[in-house]
Amino acid sequence: MRNGQIIKVFAQLRDLEIFDAEDQLCGIADDVELEGAPGGALRIAALLVGPGAYGARMPRILARGLQVVAGRSMVRVPWSAVDHVTSRIRLNKTARELGLLAFERRLQPLLRRIPLS
Repeated sequence: MRNGQIIKVFAQLRDLEIFDAEDQLCGIADDVELEGAPGGALRIAALLVGPGAYGARMPRILARGLQVVAGRSMVRVPWSAVDHVTSRIRLNKTARELGLLAFERRLQPLLRRIPLS
């Protein structure tokens, strides 16, 4: 992978919606983790999903505010769990298997109590 290709990987994967094996929207690719030795080939190791993954991309003051509201949770989705990438990322496992949407599931009982009208 050459330098220009690394930039393309980040640009093409970041901020894509992620759908699990059951076609459920389960997040956004917030960052990409690469692996490889100095001077060797780089490979995509994982997608990073959650507020803990994108705090470093924001101005410090916004990152701190986000941390207070959303926490620092982050899920590492191994690249082996990615089935294919088009205009969205399709996984070959369920959100539950990968630990995605855990925060949202914990919030559901609270959200059900909030009157919408």
